[in-house]
Amino acid sequence: MLNVVAIMGRLVADPELRTTQSGTNVCSFRIACDRNFARQGEQRQADFIDIVAWRQQAEFVSKYFQKGSLIAIEGSLQTRQYQDKNGNNRTAVEVVANNVNFAGSKSNGSNQGGGSYQNAAPSYQNAAPARPAAVEAAPSYSAGNADDFAVIDDSDDLPF
Repeated sequence: MLNVVAIMGRLVADPELRTTQSGTNVCSFRIACDRNFARQGEQRQADFIDIVAWRQQAEFVSKYFQKGSLIAIEGSLQTRQYQDKNGNNRTAVEVVANNVNFAGSKSNGSNQGGGSYQNAAPSYQNAAPARPAAVEAAPSYSAGNADDFAVIDDSDDLPF
């Protein structure tokens, strides 16, 4: 089965970090995603998507994102059943985040939380693993020239 969601949007409110009874961090937030199509003469519509992040991702979101922040999320779609205050059965649909990344700055260019959160991002988010010093770098073929290649005679019949 395949259940993969990739979504980008702006937070509609500050993320809410909570801790479960077992001590696990969970962060719930909602993002607004513009639709790709808008009818001529009408404003572009937006969808509001509920997101849940767990553990380190939850801490990351609550620390570096706030209302208006542009966020990119990769995760999976999940549904859950619950009863509301009136005893009615409800279904919640939400994206469970596996990977969360910065996608840009706030639309008005300011950051209400102080300094630039873009520069404060942990370096481990998209960092490649360190290469041991004993391993030589692979040759780069991007700097080659035409003299590096040999002409192959293809006038004969193919062997297969």
